[in-house]
Amino acid sequence: MVTTVGKEGDIKGLVRDLILLERDAIAAYDSTIEKLSDPALSQQVASFRQDHLQHLDVLNEIAAETGAEAPLEGDMKEWLTTGKIALADLMGDGAILKAMKTNEDDTVTAYERASTHGDAIEKSRAFFAKALADERRHRAWMEETAAAL
Repeated sequence: MVTTVGKEGDIKGLVRDLILLERDAIAAYDSTIEKLSDPALSQQVASFRQDHLQHLDVLNEIAAETGAEAPLEGDMKEWLTTGKIALADLMGDGAILKAMKTNEDDTVTAYERASTHGDAIEKSRAFFAKALADERRHRAWMEETAAAL
């Protein structure tokens, strides 16, 4: 799926949409951890999930500072992110990680856009750059590990 996150006109919309994206990502991580058969892979994925929880905490802080809405759950995209994982489960751990890599493609794109968003405040730009580095690291691991399986 192709994300539109990062194209919002103001910081409030951007932060709200990033919160939704993170909530959807956390749901996909939960599904992935549950479905992976290799405990070592599950453990690594669980550490990435922790990054997403930390991102969510910071985004909620930014939402409070900017007056942005902070949704308490994901949106309809959660079905897409978790649905890919459920289908991939039929083909094993490599397919699950490939499905997660496509989810990470969206989060990388979103944080690339967010890090250069014209309405972003200084604190948010620094956070967006850190989150982007995390997402690139997650994506690279998913891609490399899936290719090795």
